Amino acid sequence: MKKRPNIMLLVAEDTGRHQGCYGDPVNCTPAIDSIAAAGTRYANACSTAPVCAPSRSALMMGKTAFSQGSHHMRSILKNPPKLFTEALREAGYYVNWSNKTDFNFEPRDSFADERSEWFDDLAAGKFNDRSWLLYHNFVVTHESRMWPDMWKNEVAPNLEENQRVDPAKIHVPAYLADTPEIRADLARYYESLIVQDKGVAHALAALEKSGQKENTIVIYMSDHGRGQIREKRWMYDAGIHLPLIIDAPGLIKAGAVSEEIVSWLDISATILSLCDAKQLDGAQGRIFLGPQKQPEPEYIFAGRDRMDELYDRVRVARSRQYHYIRNDFPQLPWASRLSYMETQIGTQVMRELNAQGKANAAQAYWFAAEKPAEELFDIVQDPDCVNNLATDPAFADILSAHREALAAFLEKTGDLAMKPEAELIADGLVEDQLAEYYSRVRSLPEAYRIGGMETAPVEMPVS
Repeated sequence: MKKRPNIMLLVAEDTGRHQGCYGDPVNCTPAIDSIAAAGTRYANACSTAPVCAPSRSALMMGKTAFSQGSHHMRSILKNPPKLFTEALREAGYYVNWSNKTDFNFEPRDSFADERSEWFDDLAAGKFNDRSWLLYHNFVVTHESRMWPDMWKNEVAPNLEENQRVDPAKIHVPAYLADTPEIRADLARYYESLIVQDKGVAHALAALEKSGQKENTIVIYMSDHGRGQIREKRWMYDAGIHLPLIIDAPGLIKAGAVSEEIVSWLDISATILSLCDAKQLDGAQGRIFLGPQKQPEPEYIFAGRDRMDELYDRVRVARSRQYHYIRNDFPQLPWASRLSYMETQIGTQVMRELNAQGKANAAQAYWFAAEKPAEELFDIVQDPDCVNNLATDPAFADILSAHREALAAFLEKTGDLAMKPEAELIADGLVEDQLAEYYSRVRSLPEAYRIGGMETAPVEMPVS
């Protein structure tokens, strides 16, 4: 590359590793797969949170949301730290963040030069006089597009008849029941992924026309997993183990697969390094690509906190083979009601099967009245995370190592979720959004209630 590289950052919503290049049997993503063919597919890349705003805030800050105060979904951090795009602009880059922000804070005007659709301008060579970062978010795969009415309005008009997905070809994970309704849910997801892939193809075509392809690093990634139970919002593999595909001409071998563990904290550090820009103060990620590449860590970390009206605090340490979960409030069941999630047909079907006693052990696990304090999964052998090894003496040393690594990370970086949200509000760190989300809480039908947690949420004591 003769000048500092351009960056095309393509971010999918609610999208797991269901691309053809990751071996998915539906195989409906030729444009995304072309990035992998020209570059590197990362096999062990993970978000720091299983829902959009905390995940995106960590991407922007290079720090976990729970270390900065942007960890509760739909909270608003009043004074966010410098964002990586601001550091890029200070280094002379043009930044166009075309659409969605959703960071759990309002970014300063300095975070981008423009916020406009850039595909046509790129194709016309408008940005050829300076190095740039162009961002685009693909909303079409959002959880809501699996709802039949939303699918009909937002996805179906962009599909050809021969692009409809056969539900029989879909892999149904062990924690979901294999029913026609759930297969139909998942088919709508794959059809939205087809439309997303068309958007990626549009971006790649614009880059080709610009004449800037050989000097542009293309990054495709997602914010968190698919909008199903035990995926989006939950700290299992499917919630945070995501696609990361990078084409960096001259830096990586075409068609390569990297087994290194990569965190979304690493994305900003790596972009700033590749662009010869100053790193963010206090950044928690590492540089995983390029001349300044740093050694792979043994563990990466993630967490979840309040999701709209549903309170919890969960932390994760992950290595290449094992996924450790610390549930700080075992008395809070996984399956407590969350109004947005209840709209999903798959959620309704699973609740009905469980209420009728028809869910098998892997499916019923999520409906237990309490959670174990710790969970450990061999994600190589058990990617669906249905066989908890935490109480198996044979894995005691592995459990202890992950537990200690998590504790050390939190001690080093901090965890503001150890304070009740009301205290963060009183301290002036975040705005008060609690009344809005408490107002959403209402009971499920009696047969669906899990663990008596269907009443208004209560601020849990610090453990």
